[in-house]
Amino acid sequence: MTVEHHNLTISANGSLPKVPFLDIKEAILGKSYDLSISFVGPKVAQVLNKQYRDKDYTPNTLSFPMTKTSGELFICRTVAHKEWHKFCTSYDDYIIFLLIHSMLHLKGFDHGSTMEAKETFFM
Repeated sequence: MTVEHHNLTISANGSLPKVPFLDIKEAILGKSYDLSISFVGPKVAQVLNKQYRDKDYTPNTLSFPMTKTSGELFICRTVAHKEWHKFCTSYDDYIIFLLIHSMLHLKGFDHGSTMEAKETFFM
């Protein structure tokens, strides 16, 4: 399944979580930012992580800025399904958190208290 609208493309095998993708994207990255979000399996996520980050594990999400106004996000559903219950939230809310987290990386934020405050604000 592929969904496209307003500088946003979302692709996944199967159905998408019930998440306000466009609203989140526009709030964090802006209306003109061109974003691609792909829900991928663990093998694809691990290969991307190894190829582009030289890390050999399956991540929950990966963020790749392409230009100042475009980027790509990859979310591994398998890892997200394994992790979401640890955060005392619903699966869809965990996906929202991963989207926010990944988009903040696209904006140049690194892990730390400033990024955590931004995550809390956008949640």
